[in-house]
Parts: sequence; C-alpha cells; structure tokens
Amino acid sequence: MKEADTKEIIPPDFVRKMKFYLTSPQPCPYLPGKMERKVFANLAVDGAVNLNDSLTRSGFRRSQTIAYRPACKACGACRSVRIDVAAFKMSKRWKRVLARNEMLEREPTNARATREQFRLLKKYLNERHPGGGMTEMEIRDYAGMVDASPVRTVVFEYRNRIEPGAEDDGALQAAALTDVLRDGLSMVYSFFRPELSDRSVGSFMVLDHIRLASELGLPYVYLGYWVRGSDKMGYKADFQPLEVFDGEGWRPLLDEEI
Repeated sequence: MKEADTKEIIPPDFVRKMKFYLTSPQPCPYLPGKMERKVFANLAVDGAVNLNDSLTRSGFRRSQTIAYRPACKACGACRSVRIDVAAFKMSKRWKRVLARNEMLEREPTNARATREQFRLLKKYLNERHPGGGMTEMEIRDYAGMVDASPVRTVVFEYRNRIEPGAEDDGALQAAALTDVLRDGLSMVYSFFRPELSDRSVGSFMVLDHIRLASELGLPYVYLGYWVRGSDKMGYKADFQPLEVFDGEGWRPLLDEEI
C-alpha cells in the first residue's frame, strides 16, 4: 500500500486537502482473471458528512470508515452509477415487482447492528453468495460495518404488514444500509430472506429507495459500481435511465455500453 498519485483520479480540490492511498494489486472479485487496485481515503475525520457527500458525487463508494474508488489502469469496467429519480419511470415490470412485495413495510432505524439483522445477513450470504469474502463475518464484523459509520446512515428494515387476525411473527424480511446524502440516497448494502428471491426483493428495495428519494425531494439514488459482464453487479443497468461517472462528471449510460 502506498500514497496514491491522484492527479488523474481525484478532483484537484480534494488532492490539496487530504491524503489518498493506493492498494496493492489483488484478484478482482467481479471479473475472473483480472486484477484490481483501489484508491481510498479515511472518512473518520472532522467534516466526514460533507466529505462523504463530495466523494460520492466524485464516483467513490463508502465501506465502513473508508471511501474508495477503482484505480485499475488496464480496466475501466467498474463504473459508479446513480438513478435519476425525476426521470425514472415505473415500467410494467417494476410495477409487478412492487405489487409482489406490497406487504413489505419500510421502517427506518438508527445505524446500530442487531442480532436479528446479522442472522438474516448470514443466511443471505450463505445461500446467495457462498464462498464470498463476507461469508466468514461474525457479529462483531457486522457491528463494525454498521456502527462504525461516520456519516448519516440509516438501516431500513422491511417487515410484513401485519393485518388484523393474521398470523405473522413480525420477523425481519429484508434490510438496507443506506447513507443519506445532500443530493440523494446511497445504498451501501442490502440483503433479504433468500426464499423470497422469486419476488425480486432486491429490486424492490431499489424501487422503494427511488420512491423515498422522490418523497424527500432528493434527485438521485446511488447504486455503487456497475460492472458490465458481472452477474453480481450487472443487474444495476436494468434501472434506466441510469447515469454513470466517467471520471470527469456524470452523464447518461448509453444503451450501446450495456
């Protein structure tokens, strides 16, 4: 790990104010046979909220107390993307997803890890991403992921609406760890009961964030990195119109790029 030469990676005003570092090359988790490097900075500093806002608008992603961005010289497959809330249209496909999950109610909670959340996360990881880097997480690791946020973060819990006379234990069905930015909502990580996969609950949470951003008057929902050709990350291109950060600014993601 070394201090990064950020002239072509970070806007000049950031270079003057803080230090960025470059990771050593390691296998890419999204594209087999590729190596990745990241440029990153520590967010556990004074002014973290404004800093995270600005870095997110510059194509960065937050993980715990770190903001990072790919810095792979030979590959530009990882592209930071966001949904233009005002331009987004609820197609028939998305209306069907909303209908299939109309029983789910969103409840905002403070960014504090709970054992119920962790149990659901472990089940999700073991069944949806077996052998992945997060499957070995323990409760203290999850607490670090949630509790350590130095910015405005909310955990949105999704539970079934309990109808009068219905038998429902109120168990957690899905959850999304989300940063609240000045110009939008940034979905850091989301997970759900694997047995609900046929209801497209992951897509439902994205759609629900679009609805919430609209209600709050926020123009964007940030989805992190879209990776063309990756089963894990390629789905994000379904949420059109999508904007992509091209290194200098945000622009529409073109059909021929998908």
